[in-house]
Amino acid sequence: MTVVTAAEMRALDRWTIEHGTPGHVLMERAGAGAARVLREHLRRPRGRAIVICGRGNNGGDGFVVARHLRRAGVPVEVWLAARADEVGGDAARMLAAWRRGRGRVHELTAAGATQALGRRLAEAAVVVDALFGTGLNAPVTGLPATVIELVNACGVPVLALDLASGLSPDTGMPLGTAVRATTTATFGFPKVGQVIYPGVEHTGLLAVVDIGIPPAAVTAIGPRISLLEAKAIGSLLHPRPRDAHKGSFGHVLVIAGSRGKTGAALLAAEAAGRAGAGLVTLAVPAGLQPVFEGRVRETMTAALPDDGAGGAELGDGQALKALLAGRDAVVCGPGLGVTPGTRALVAHLVRRAPVPLVLDADALNAVAGTDLLRARSAPTVVTPHPGELARLLGTETAAVQADRLGAARGFAASAQVVVVLKGARTVVASPDGGAAISPTGNPGMASGGTGDVLAGVVGALLAQGLPPFEAAALGVFAHGAAGDVVAARQGEVGLLAGDLIAELPATLARLQAAGRPEAPRRRGDRAGH
Repeated sequence: MTVVTAAEMRALDRWTIEHGTPGHVLMERAGAGAARVLREHLRRPRGRAIVICGRGNNGGDGFVVARHLRRAGVPVEVWLAARADEVGGDAARMLAAWRRGRGRVHELTAAGATQALGRRLAEAAVVVDALFGTGLNAPVTGLPATVIELVNACGVPVLALDLASGLSPDTGMPLGTAVRATTTATFGFPKVGQVIYPGVEHTGLLAVVDIGIPPAAVTAIGPRISLLEAKAIGSLLHPRPRDAHKGSFGHVLVIAGSRGKTGAALLAAEAAGRAGAGLVTLAVPAGLQPVFEGRVRETMTAALPDDGAGGAELGDGQALKALLAGRDAVVCGPGLGVTPGTRALVAHLVRRAPVPLVLDADALNAVAGTDLLRARSAPTVVTPHPGELARLLGTETAAVQADRLGAARGFAASAQVVVVLKGARTVVASPDGGAAISPTGNPGMASGGTGDVLAGVVGALLAQGLPPFEAAALGVFAHGAAGDVVAARQGEVGLLAGDLIAELPATLARLQAAGRPEAPRRRGDRAGH
């Protein structure tokens, strides 16, 4: 599903208007569609609907909603967070239409009006938020801030028009304060800020209203961000040839593990196998190889030079060179540790590995502050959590979290890698500016080892021939979907990384089925027959 930034939505609106659809027609479609959403999702209000309008186009949408609700027999009050003579453009046209139908407008600029609104909100059946749309780019203050706080405190279902007022359409962060909607009727396309946190919590149930943006407009503007869906992501999984052999599905090399962190290596290697890799080799410090030999079955092991303290090192580079021969993808970092030896090992790998490379955990710390990634010619996927991406960018974790999409896209472009920024609503960003947001996953997955599993999954998909962005997107979606199945079955508390691994094959099978093209229905066929 395509999602858009505020600038992209403005461009889509502008293109549509310039090619023959007047702005007031788009506004009428938006308001009429939002009124339908209210009736369908919030049901017909058993009582009064209060529509709170701003002076801009979002307020114009609100006047249209009020008119359609009244036509449907719903008692409506309209409150305006401005003077009526401050309303302009298409919104003024819709205000006039409301008044022609004998609709009254309560101006919140009048003395005592906000106190009166507070009392009316407590008695309402539903509130329609039409204060601000996607054009807001500064903190909400003054009268609008007071109104938003009244709406959030009233305890009544809230329908937001296009975007919860006060929410950044691009980052999902409240601009000072923001409405917490029960449902949002968004126009044309979902906005980025509605599908990432904390914007998800302000959006509530998201309903998309078709306002007639033509496909030609989408082609011309070219939005580059998507919300991943099972059907589209599942189409990347193809049936296996009946004459396939283990070499058909790639050989993954996992470079991982150190004393005290053997579990991370095991999780990444097993996940690679469960995600479909034909062969997996786990390369570990030589002193720990006997430990791993006693723990693995399907996975092969190999020894790396040992630093004598339970960690790996590069040595003369010959062991690593031999291990890279014949491999189709490499996963490096889970439980590797950060020492001078591992830094040299990772640097050599980044420079020399001719195959797709997944860098996770300690491998990311090893390349932070260097230009190693920019020099790579083979595909690279990095899988940082917010703190690791902050180190890669040379900034603070809070700055990454304040604009997760922007941070991921920025590093992807500068380092020319695919970025998987982990967390609630994981972001996948491509060097060319494309990005995807995954809706799968749950708080139960906030436990040790789940990131190691993800690295192994992405490595397996790369080894099977998927391009890096598609491998990362599919891996993230499937990883989260497996976690959702486990959480639904046993709850979020106590969910372990190993639980995800066990669920991966069935999850991938469901995704493959979801992505399978539907067979054309023959004439005379009926559904279910």
